[in-house]
Amino acid sequence: MEKMHMTLNAKITQELKNNYEHGLTDKDFQKLVTSLKISNELGQKNTSKLEDTVAELKNCRKCQGLFMCANKVTGHVYYPEKEEERLNFSYVACKYQKEMEQAKSNKQKDLNDIANARMKDIDITDKKRVPIIKWLKNFYDQYEPINNLKGLYLHGSFGSGKTYLIAALLNELALKKHAQVEIVYFPELLRNLKEDFTTLEDKLYYYETVDILFIDDIGAENVTSWGRDEILGTILQSRMNNKLTTFFTSNFTIAELEKHLAITKGSEDVVKARRIIERIKQLTEDLELVSVNRRS
Repeated sequence: MEKMHMTLNAKITQELKNNYEHGLTDKDFQKLVTSLKISNELGQKNTSKLEDTVAELKNCRKCQGLFMCANKVTGHVYYPEKEEERLNFSYVACKYQKEMEQAKSNKQKDLNDIANARMKDIDITDKKRVPIIKWLKNFYDQYEPINNLKGLYLHGSFGSGKTYLIAALLNELALKKHAQVEIVYFPELLRNLKEDFTTLEDKLYYYETVDILFIDDIGAENVTSWGRDEILGTILQSRMNNKLTTFFTSNFTIAELEKHLAITKGSEDVVKARRIIERIKQLTEDLELVSVNRRS
């Protein structure tokens, strides 16, 4: 009986050795084992898990984003870490997952900054901001609910503080002149409307009728005919008809935005894009802010 037990152990040991040696025929497997600086014995005990890691690393090599992730846990790689004579495997975030997490963190910080933005806190040392600040101050002085003032299409370089500047004005108007204000990040607005079509009509009506609507980062969305024509077009047409104040920020000039809005998946519609642009021009004045990236 003892002899049979020894034979079984020897058989298992030989099988582990064979599996490990077969794994070493793969260059990626070899590279992983070499980088971990592990003994053959430790490698033989973990061959199957190491092969899983290699397979996931190969998936990552041809991956172009989280939407393509073929690994078991989206955005993560099953990866080993050596601790003394053991291998501990865990799911490690890939570069795309880290970018998404950083973007979420930045977005939350931006939301906090926007909520707390005040005109007294605006940095006035940057000369490139002076025309924008003068425009905002003039708007604040003139604003009354019955005035139907044109809003602003503020475009320019990434991270230059476009959103903060407009949010500072609108927060002051809400606090001191009791203006009804809504600030929406445009890609998120479209996502939220898609999530629940039962509330679509009510939400659209609100965006069409709120005193002041600020559409932040237009042009950052993936253009669809639904989002452009049925959502954005409907909101802007109603606001234009009722002469309601509307603000926009974008990294695109108006001409660049027109080109962006013309291209949807598999098709191009210049006329419908131009129709949106004409509404924006009716609703706003156009200013540019090119400055340092304050998010750096």
